[in-house]
Amino acid sequence: MGLPYRDVLRELLDGWNGLLKRKTKLKPPAKGSICKARIRLGAEPLKRLHDQFVKPVATEKTRGAWFKKWLTVGIDGSTLNVADTPENEEEFERPKSSRGKSAYPKLRFVSLLETGTRVLFGTQIGPINKTSEKDLARKALVFLKPGMLCLADRHYLGYEFLKLSLATGADVLWRASSVFKLKPEKYLADGSYLTTIYKSDANRKLQKDGIQVRVVRYRVKGFKDSYRVVTSILDPVQATAEELAALYHERWEIEIALGELKTRMIGRDIILRSQKPELVKQEFYGFLLGYFAVRGIMHEAALQADEDPDRLSFVHAVRVIKRRLPSFAAFSPAA
Repeated sequence: MGLPYRDVLRELLDGWNGLLKRKTKLKPPAKGSICKARIRLGAEPLKRLHDQFVKPVATEKTRGAWFKKWLTVGIDGSTLNVADTPENEEEFERPKSSRGKSAYPKLRFVSLLETGTRVLFGTQIGPINKTSEKDLARKALVFLKPGMLCLADRHYLGYEFLKLSLATGADVLWRASSVFKLKPEKYLADGSYLTTIYKSDANRKLQKDGIQVRVVRYRVKGFKDSYRVVTSILDPVQATAEELAALYHERWEIEIALGELKTRMIGRDIILRSQKPELVKQEFYGFLLGYFAVRGIMHEAALQADEDPDRLSFVHAVRVIKRRLPSFAAFSPAA
């Protein structure tokens, strides 16, 4: 991230020149030509590439990716600073704050995560103030599929969002806030209970259009407060309360993945360099594609070694790829 685009291109071309063994060596164009080429390309091709190819990569043999018959995925959002230009400020805006004006405009994004491989997919982006995390998350839900089990924090639990999620055919395991009404209707053998979530109190009184869910309440050893998680898996035979309580904490894998993207790939306290909104989007989707390629290679290595991908070092993988890139001139996953 600290290198100019021309230096990055020069390193790639050195690799191509070595592979092609041509008498006439390819040379990098001028800085202005690279900028003009980026403008001609725009963001849409990279977004299409991302939406078409960046998907879960786990196989039946991938360790840590499955909970029984379900592929576990998470959902969460974050933000990134973008270059302080009038165009970027108009498009992405600065965060609203009672402490004064933010130093930089910010881009908001929401991603789904394959927890076992830490592959981020289905990412949606928007301005910091004009779009909420929930707005972007609704768009990301189209990437959920039957056979997935989606883990999410208490911010996401609500009737409309739950209805949209279940309509994809996926199951859910979400934390509920302490104030969310979850009145027991039927207790089950494992201590969990069934309840119904309604759109409004009026619908609750009429028992109209409710969504039946199962609630697991538990306490983590050493902590005073108890937790409640809500799931669409209603049968304790399929998943016990104890298993679901233990599984929920896999949700934190998405925090690790977002940290890898923001601090290990892009760099701590680094601002996306593009001066115009279209190029900011292009740059961001480029980083997502790069992260996917690294994680794809790590998954292939984990399969060969019969290891859990979580046990492999992301930082080490990036160092190896950077060191070997000139020799291969490409590093997309084999699949």
